[in-house]
Amino acid sequence: RARREREDRRRAGRILRRRSARRDSAAGPGGSAADSRSRPRRGRLREPRSRLAPVKNPLRSSRFARFLLPGFCFQSMIIAGGYGTGREIVEFFMASGVRGGLLGMTLITMPLWSLLCALAFEVARRARAYDYRSFARELLGPLEWVYEVLYLAAMLVVVSVVAAAGGEIVSRSLGLPYLAGVLAIAAAVGWLTFRGTGAVERFLSFWSLALYAVYLALLAAAFQAFGPEISEAVRSGTVGSGWVRGGAEYMAYNIGTLPAVLFCARHLTGRRDAAIAGAAAGFIGIFPAVLFFVAISGFSVEVLNEAVPSVYLLERIGSPLLSVAFQVILFGTLVETATSLIHAVNERLARTLEERRRSLPSGFRPAVSTAALLLAVLLAQAGLGPLIGVGYRILTYGFWLVFVLPLLAVGLHRLLRAR
Repeated sequence: RARREREDRRRAGRILRRRSARRDSAAGPGGSAADSRSRPRRGRLREPRSRLAPVKNPLRSSRFARFLLPGFCFQSMIIAGGYGTGREIVEFFMASGVRGGLLGMTLITMPLWSLLCALAFEVARRARAYDYRSFARELLGPLEWVYEVLYLAAMLVVVSVVAAAGGEIVSRSLGLPYLAGVLAIAAAVGWLTFRGTGAVERFLSFWSLALYAVYLALLAAAFQAFGPEISEAVRSGTVGSGWVRGGAEYMAYNIGTLPAVLFCARHLTGRRDAAIAGAAAGFIGIFPAVLFFVAISGFSVEVLNEAVPSVYLLERIGSPLLSVAFQVILFGTLVETATSLIHAVNERLARTLEERRRSLPSGFRPAVSTAALLLAVLLAQAGLGPLIGVGYRILTYGFWLVFVLPLLAVGLHRLLRAR
């Protein structure tokens, strides 16, 4: 009985303390509960409440990370080697005519990109394989080293294109030495890889949105400067016999380095997320290429021998403001692609050391990027034309064998087995 009485007294004390706390909070600062009861309720002044919800950063929302971030990372990885300079578009699509090139991009490249991205995102999500070595192990088993050799070769070729294009852009637009552009790219890539995955994701997303704005402005300026030529080229354009092959080859050499950006697949929560992200990635990746292809279609013959068709197009438009904006955006896209490919190597090394219960030293990341860029600079001495015309086509068929076909087989098999 005495114990029950003590418990009742404690319970009553807790209730009294709660009531006292409520009265104090109702009285507000500078007054007591009695003062609160004595003041008329209608006469009290209340602090105005803002009806506006706090502004959230859309780039950090969950839906953006799940549905759009993988596509923007994919687009950032392929931009420099895919259509940043414009030489790649000319090489793979212009030979098939204006209409043939548009058909190859929209009916071959984009659907295949969407399908393969969706399969890759789902395989990476289920296996938690967010670096290219773990992903290659899921596809090829003990033959993972074959993909790694091909990936490193592709990284050097694409980064060589990046270095050559960056040096030529700085040389032609600013009049600075060729080496200045290469060193600027090396410094930017080293800083981003040193900052880690979060900084890489934010930079790729922001710069991709800025790139979309500039490419739309480029197309509008091209129509304003020589709209009749573009309309006539699209209206009377031919459909060459190689548009299917060009679209498939362009798809394959770009998709082969997709495992470089699988670090963004860790945001996916289910198969639906992977399907939506894959479909969006195909459209996000090809849309700027279509805009640029239409813009240069009025000069389908002149651009065939241009090393950097984008610079030629800007010179024909003659807008200094647009030229500066495009050069800045293009230079940033070169940094995007080089960062994506080299960051994947750092993530692979970090994962390997993590399996051995060790950590990657912080200074090792910029050291890897510097070494890769130095090798790429040596390879870039061959020039943009041979690198794109020969190197890309060799990589295309290699990725068909060790990435595209295994991904289709393994990805579809796992989806059907899970169902």
